Amino acid sequence: QLSNTPRPIELVVISDVHLGTYGAQAKHLLRYLKSIDPEVVIVNGDLIDFWAFSKRFFPKSHFQILLYLLIWANEGKKFYYITGNHDETMRKFVGYDIGDSEVLNELVLERDGRKSWFFHGDVFDVSMKGNAKRMAKIGGWSYDLMVRFNRSLNKLLRTIRRNPVNISKALKDGVKRIVNKVSTFEMTAAKIAAHRGYSYVVCGHVHKPEIREMDTGNGIIIYLNSGDWIENLTSLEYYDGDWHLYQYYKDPQFIDQPDIMEEDRIPRVFSNGRLFREMEKEMGLDIDVSQPSES
Repeated sequence: QLSNTPRPIELVVISDVHLGTYGAQAKHLLRYLKSIDPEVVIVNGDLIDFWAFSKRFFPKSHFQILLYLLIWANEGKKFYYITGNHDETMRKFVGYDIGDSEVLNELVLERDGRKSWFFHGDVFDVSMKGNAKRMAKIGGWSYDLMVRFNRSLNKLLRTIRRNPVNISKALKDGVKRIVNKVSTFEMTAAKIAAHRGYSYVVCGHVHKPEIREMDTGNGIIIYLNSGDWIENLTSLEYYDGDWHLYQYYKDPQFIDQPDIMEEDRIPRVFSNGRLFREMEKEMGLDIDVSQPSES
């Protein structure tokens, strides 16, 4: 049963939403955002997928995620935008400080006497280096096509009363297993965090939500990953003095809820915002924020 009262939490971390791709589950994310009332909001990279971005596909629900986050920032919530690899163009805005909103490459916050180090994670991923980076971009475009094919296939399977399949996730998991054999970014990040005296290291990037202890040889570090809003639909929440992994598909209030939801009209409150206008220019768009159009 949907609650009319947003759930108060101290801090929320979302990453890897990949707005502008067919895989982005923007409607589910919007529903989740409306269900919580965080004091601090951290977007940990890859909110917008500039690698796959096209003006031909940026639905109303994708606009509404951007606008809802901006409304939060406008309401006085502390808002941090940490850049990732798919939205690396946002790195040119690092240093923007608009009220309580900041664009950063990394962030350190202290909660209850323990420091958490936030960054997207691509800097320690060997698949983001040299020619591998170009291959990763090609893989991202191919993956988006596979998501579209997978959805069409599942529509057909439902008509003949067969269970849906997740080809895109299976393929991506296989690729990640290969990459992880040569990538040590998680342990590298944990070792650096231990050396700097942090208690937690918080990443995105690999689309693998988890909270686990890592023995670095120089102390125990808690590694956290916020997952994604394409397949796993997860985030990290901090409340009651500890970190928690939120899983949309296990949230009782959203079980059996329809996929299609009515989208609220969002007021024009940001049309003069410098950062928002710069983002419009970067994306090559002329956005009417009061009436985002479906295309």
